[in-house]
This record gives sequence, C-alpha cells and structure tokens, in this order.
Amino acid sequence: MNSIGIPNLDKTLEASLIADMAKVESLLRSHIQGDYPLVIETSRHLVEAGGKRLRPLLTLLAAQFGDSTNFDIIKAAVSCELTHLATLYHDDVMDDALLRRGVTSANTKWGNAVAILTGDYLFSKVSDMLADIGPEAVKLQAKTFERLVIGQIKETQGATEGLTPIEHYLKVVSDKTGSLIATSARFGALLSGAKPEVVEILTKFGEKIGIAFQIADDLLDITSDSTASGKTPGTDLKEGVPTLVTLYVIAANASEDKDLIAKLSKPIAEDELKDVIEKLRTHKALAQVREYLSKIASEANSLLEGLPNGAAKDALKNVAYVLVNRST
Repeated sequence: MNSIGIPNLDKTLEASLIADMAKVESLLRSHIQGDYPLVIETSRHLVEAGGKRLRPLLTLLAAQFGDSTNFDIIKAAVSCELTHLATLYHDDVMDDALLRRGVTSANTKWGNAVAILTGDYLFSKVSDMLADIGPEAVKLQAKTFERLVIGQIKETQGATEGLTPIEHYLKVVSDKTGSLIATSARFGALLSGAKPEVVEILTKFGEKIGIAFQIADDLLDITSDSTASGKTPGTDLKEGVPTLVTLYVIAANASEDKDLIAKLSKPIAEDELKDVIEKLRTHKALAQVREYLSKIASEANSLLEGLPNGAAKDALKNVAYVLVNRST
C-alpha cells in the first residue's frame, strides 16, 4: 500500500496525487487563520489529528479526467474537507462523543458551545474559499449543505410513514455522507473541464462510495478497537443511533434475539455495552451487512464503465475495494 492508501496505483498518477495532496494539506492549514487564538486552536484541532482525506482525494482523482492543473481544484478539495470537519464538530456534540480521530473530541476539551461555533467558523471559511472560485461553486456547496442538514434532521426524526427503518436509514446515509462525497468528485470533474457525461458519472460514483463509506463505518463501530478506528467503539450503540447492523437484527426479529433487540431499541447503558458488542460481532447480521456493502461497492464500480480507460479509472475502482476491506 502506498502513502495515498490506494493499492496498485500507477506510479505517475501516484506522484501527481502526492504532490497535490501536499498542496491540499498546506492550504488546509494556512486557510485557518485569524486574530483570535482560541478559534484557530479549536479549528486546527481536527485538521492536525489527520484523517483519511477521502473527499479531497476523490476531488483530485476526478480532476484526472480533464485538466488537473487548475489550482481551483485544490481549493475545492480543501473546501470539501473543511465542510466534512465542520460536520464532525457538530456530530460530536450531538453524540456526546469523547474521542475523534484518536484525540479528545473538541466538545470534551472545550465544551459544546465552542465546538458548535468552531464548526460554524469552518463553514464560513468554506464559503470564503469557494467565493474565489465563483457563484456556481458556492451554489453547489449550498445545495450540498442543505442535504447534509436534511439528512441529520431525518436521522433525528426517525423513519416516517411509508418507509421501513432500513429504507429510511439508506436515505439518511445518502444525504449525510453520500452528498458531500458526491460533491467532492463533482468539483474535481467540473473544475478540470471534464465532459458533462463524465461529470455525472463521477458524481453518481461519489454518492455510491459515500454510502459504502458510512456502512463500513457502521461495521467498524462494532468490529474495531479505538486504536484502529480513531473513535470509541460502540459510540452509535451508546447513543441509540441506528446502524445497518442493528437494523438488520431488529428487522429479522428472531426469537433468540429478543433480549438483544430490546437493548438495541434504545441507547445502550455503559455496563451493557461490552456484552452487546460481543453479541453483534458473532451475529449473522454482520455478514449480511458486509454482503450489502460489497454490493454497493460493485454498483459504484459498474458506473465507472462509462469512463475512459486509464490510471485514474483503475484508481477509482480500487477506492471501492479499500472501503470494503477497511471494515473487515
């Protein structure tokens, strides 16, 4: 595996991506500056904690289908990552999370109010950067932000009439996670001047990959330890947040799972968490979700058949492979 995190990457493309990701990291840090030290400290907290940088990487890969030298592509990549970081600050407040990316969460370190305002500040920095690119970039970001918020509200509200809990979950995931990853790919394709049909393919691919990414995260919440995932295992379980694994268990409604289902229908108490995680790790629902994850990744890769052959297309196919295998 190379430093980009994509297996079997073409060496020329790898060198280009490494150089551009270095530009992304540099701009990511330099764009967070101002006259108030606490805001800068809190804003850089998660930036400096690292992360997979999937969104900017997809922006750069999508740009390979056009002129990838346009510096606005770097700005868009940074904007997508800053948007993602802003949502993490807000999510951690809503989830009362203690850990994020292997470090103490901002809400734990500075309190909920500062964490929320830090997220808001990062959103303002995104708007500032995209305004330099142009009104269409700002509009795309606004539409994406709208979906992010609606997805969060849908999750908070719960399943509405006419949708099963699993159908509702997938719509939430599409809005909360798929939308920004789709936009990350769309920015790269648009700003590189790629053909309209290529832009649409990459946008749809990004949405599918976003769904796969969240499902993989659901699995990691059960199967990993905090060292591997950078977040506390069972966070979603403790907060009573539905995941595809728990929804599969509840939907099956097996008689032998009666006690487990009762526990999964509400936030899990700390003293019951270990037992619930152990039961889920051996439950058949885990294998069912992994199978569904593979299906989504396969659908994403099928979309790529409409793209020109080359190193970038091969790299995108391997992104789906990495997402599936990070959950095992």
